[in-house]
Amino acid sequence: MKQRYYSLDVFRGATVAFMILVNNHAGPQTFSPLLHAKWHGLTPTDLVFPFFLFAVGNALAFVMPRFQEAGDGAFWKKVLKRATLIFLIGLFINWFPFLMWQDDQLVLKTWTWTTSEGELRGVRILGVLQRIALCYFFASIIVYYGKARGAFWTGAAFLLVYWLLCLIGNPIDPYSLEGWFGTSIDRMLLGEAHMYRGEGIAFDPEGIVSTLPAIVQVIGGYLVGYYILNREKATTALPAGAVNQEGHPVFKTLVVLFIASAVLLFLGYAWGLVFPINKKIWTSSYVAVTLGLAIALLSVLIYLIEIHNVRGAWTRFFDVFGKNPLFIYALSGLIPRLLSIIRLSDGLNETGEPTHITPWSWYYKYVAAQVPGPPEFGSFFFGFSFLLLLWGIGYWMDKRKMYIRV
Repeated sequence: MKQRYYSLDVFRGATVAFMILVNNHAGPQTFSPLLHAKWHGLTPTDLVFPFFLFAVGNALAFVMPRFQEAGDGAFWKKVLKRATLIFLIGLFINWFPFLMWQDDQLVLKTWTWTTSEGELRGVRILGVLQRIALCYFFASIIVYYGKARGAFWTGAAFLLVYWLLCLIGNPIDPYSLEGWFGTSIDRMLLGEAHMYRGEGIAFDPEGIVSTLPAIVQVIGGYLVGYYILNREKATTALPAGAVNQEGHPVFKTLVVLFIASAVLLFLGYAWGLVFPINKKIWTSSYVAVTLGLAIALLSVLIYLIEIHNVRGAWTRFFDVFGKNPLFIYALSGLIPRLLSIIRLSDGLNETGEPTHITPWSWYYKYVAAQVPGPPEFGSFFFGFSFLLLLWGIGYWMDKRKMYIRV
């Protein structure tokens, strides 16, 4: 990727940073923008995952020409290897650290186990990285064989087919937590023990069926990257400072991107009147709106960074996350899981028995929660300080030119 479109690196890094922040707040109260919508609706947190998939598609646009030059064999080898590794890393994180506390004993975390209440539980099969792997894999195939035009129409068909499946799957109550048809398929293929339970029931927000519209997020990112790349090839770069004139090639690129953003936002919100915007079941209207917002944000970054050369500490901060995005994100999941099996003494309870606390909870209780102000401040401080820790690791790696590619 050329330096001229450094804004794409900043976009990807900012997305990773926000993913880490929203996944690692603590305490009973958190600022509402850092929480997902309870069901229908959209918050800033609901933009993070689709933006990352959009960034995956952007990157795909720059490597696809090399895939096509190398031929089918090289393409399948690279895509299969990368998708498999990302999927397995996500599964590894879900299983890690292979130990857990059960009835005050540290036991081996097997593939499935029975809780003290007699419920069957197991390692969650799907998750964020697993969805990234699946979306990358299928979007790559669609783009490789269908090219840009075929990818566009395939993506549109996926969104319409998914809407139809939701209606056919449950005509009476298709968009509720209990009524959405995809959960029954996940239960049949994955098993309840291996599904997410954050909604109080076995329901997976990264489930099998809702991966279909999520693939379109990567296709959309690819199409934007493809357009930018081909505009760049068709024009000659001009010096910074002379680029904000009407008619300049970058300016024309931005006009098209902003129009595309406006069209997608209009379609998404209009579609949302009959097919509610919902991240947890990844509705087609949600795809359209988040694609529109991703294109708008990327366009703003291109305008600031490429046209007006607005760079500095803020771009360098996010760029660190963009250099090792998957590694840093994986690390953000491994660290709290590792700390969960460590117990520290935390005084006595009301009956005089000793109590314990993990280092993760200890930091929140005795450091972050002590920050003056409402409890939301402590929650934010907790997440932001963890973000800074990971930034420091990423910065150290960048200085030593250590880039972990999958």
